[in-house]
Amino acid sequence: MSIILAHAQGLVYTLLSLMPSHCQRDSLQALLGLFLQAQGHPLPQQCQVKSASALSRFLNVYAWSTRCLIRESRRMVIQQILSQPRIGRKPILQVIIDLTTLEKRGKFKALDGLVRVYHGKRGLHVVVVYLVVGQWRVPWSFRVYRGKNTASPAQLGLKLVGSLPKALTNHFQVLILVDTAFGSIEFLKGIRKFKYHAIAGVRCDRQLQDGRSLKQLHKRGSQVRLVGLKFPVTISWYYLKRDGGKLEKRFVLSTKALKGSTITWWGKRRWQIEGWFKIAKHRFGLHRFGQATLKGIYRWLVLSLIAYLLAHWAYLSTASPNLPDWAEAAKLALEVLLPQLVILPLLLEFQRLQPLLRTQGLELQITRCKM
Repeated sequence: MSIILAHAQGLVYTLLSLMPSHCQRDSLQALLGLFLQAQGHPLPQQCQVKSASALSRFLNVYAWSTRCLIRESRRMVIQQILSQPRIGRKPILQVIIDLTTLEKRGKFKALDGLVRVYHGKRGLHVVVVYLVVGQWRVPWSFRVYRGKNTASPAQLGLKLVGSLPKALTNHFQVLILVDTAFGSIEFLKGIRKFKYHAIAGVRCDRQLQDGRSLKQLHKRGSQVRLVGLKFPVTISWYYLKRDGGKLEKRFVLSTKALKGSTITWWGKRRWQIEGWFKIAKHRFGLHRFGQATLKGIYRWLVLSLIAYLLAHWAYLSTASPNLPDWAEAAKLALEVLLPQLVILPLLLEFQRLQPLLRTQGLELQITRCKM
């Protein structure tokens, strides 16, 4: 077993040890097994080892500490990232922030209006911090946007940046990557107070202090002063291919003086989180929650993200130069970390088919080997 998989197995053992009863340990394993099927629809009623009602009680009723689960997972993540040898200057920790909608239908009366319409999409709107450093990809934390007259997505993003652990921010150069929705004056000022630098999308009609707008610039790497900001920023742009093959000009700014080509390169890196959103939803069922309580939904999201981490570690353990096949990575994680969830359904199916086998004159036996 590789070192990375050994650490993943240690994480699973640690999480199981946090459960106060044997029944809850079984439910945790069953849910992780559902997520690691990586088919995008981990519905409790499809579980073969625990009933849907038992899993519902585990998510919505039982008194186990979700906070401890998160704390231990983060501790293991930090330990893994910092254990990698460092050569040369400080590597860059990419802190990518974006908002995604976990689209839902139906009524969620117990959620106090958290399921709402925003930008034409109905669902739970979540601001996510996604960390990229070296080979590691980590969904670190999230906050739910609660709508008008509450903290805006940009304000939630600032709070999430402020909560990043010193163990990471002191060890790496921190670079914040965000899209246009987070490129507000308030957000940029907040990032500067944290003494970090940001690469942010920006609208083409943003006004400069000299009266021009960004779309009137003709040279990448121009240093300008935006209305409302006391410090200069550097502007560049790139062309994004949209539906139908049409190219759309996207402006991006840097709070650090960089070459235009460098700003463009980093601006495109922000799109990594969009790929991860698709993986988290369509492979690990991030948006498939059906719980009627806020606690149940919160636990569902946390366990989905942990399952992604286990699959990501399984992929890293293969040292493959190719892009990950998430079905294969999740299968490897399931077989190595939770082998009983692979074997038990086979044994149950074998037991169910015993009468049929006898009618065909067959007799099969399974013997446990001492190891």
